[in-house]
Amino acid sequence: MLRYAFLLAAVLGTAAVHAAPPATYAQQIEHWRAQRQKNLTAPYGWFSLVGLDWLHKGVNTVGSARDNDIRIASAPAHLATIDWRKDGSVSLLLDKRARAGILGTDARRASMTNGKPVVRFGTTQFFLIERDGRKGLRVMDSRSPNRAHFAGLAYFPIDPSLRITARWIAFKPPHKLTMGNEIGGTYTMPVPGKAVFDYKGRTYSLEPVIEVPGAKQYFLVFADKTSGKESYGAARFLDVDPPKPGQHTVVLDFNRAVNPPCAYTPYATCPLPPPQNRLGFRVTAGEKNYPGTPR
Repeated sequence: MLRYAFLLAAVLGTAAVHAAPPATYAQQIEHWRAQRQKNLTAPYGWFSLVGLDWLHKGVNTVGSARDNDIRIASAPAHLATIDWRKDGSVSLLLDKRARAGILGTDARRASMTNGKPVVRFGTTQFFLIERDGRKGLRVMDSRSPNRAHFAGLAYFPIDPSLRITARWIAFKPPHKLTMGNEIGGTYTMPVPGKAVFDYKGRTYSLEPVIEVPGAKQYFLVFADKTSGKESYGAARFLDVDPPKPGQHTVVLDFNRAVNPPCAYTPYATCPLPPPQNRLGFRVTAGEKNYPGTPR
């Protein structure tokens, strides 16, 4: 939904690494950072984004020729026809002359839903995304300038004191939380509870959401006093493990706080933190501003 982490791993070819866990906490964080960079810069990771084109209702033509509704420079002249029908469904028909395919199938026709199928031609591919009633094509190219000019990731020093064990207050039933995003839309998701913790003599709380039904981790969008200065202005993200059965605590490991995709590319649609997730202190841990220039 928000980040498509599951999609990047399952559909776009980011491989999981199964290695023995490093011994010390600092080594664990360094190992995690290396794996994150590998995922971001994979052939079809976030640094491969080259476009986000919104469909209009009805028939949309896609290709590199000027007479197309959606033009993709690396595509064949006439690649596909995409029909956003009155019933809300979306159908895809590849031009029989186009050197393109639907991953995992020999078909030229398919129904399109959020995240699939993936259509690939040369080093470029696209799939459908849905945002607040809008439907668009997310376009990726393994030879994107952004990926070719990757400038590395910058981090605050590892700070074990910002791996915080927080009290967990469950919401029964879960609340609903609406967050805005950087393209003017909104996301509404369930909030299973809140994490309450003390830091330097003051008490704070944060409310993570369930990003995808059945997800193994909660998803937290937060801002702090480094936002817009040392760290990305809109927000940072943090995955949070749910409390174990019979326990009432969660760990907020801010050393694993990361930038949203919007920090790296203008073609992402990132959520903004709600007021209750804006911390009144500097979280000097996790990822800092991206040193490069998004392309």
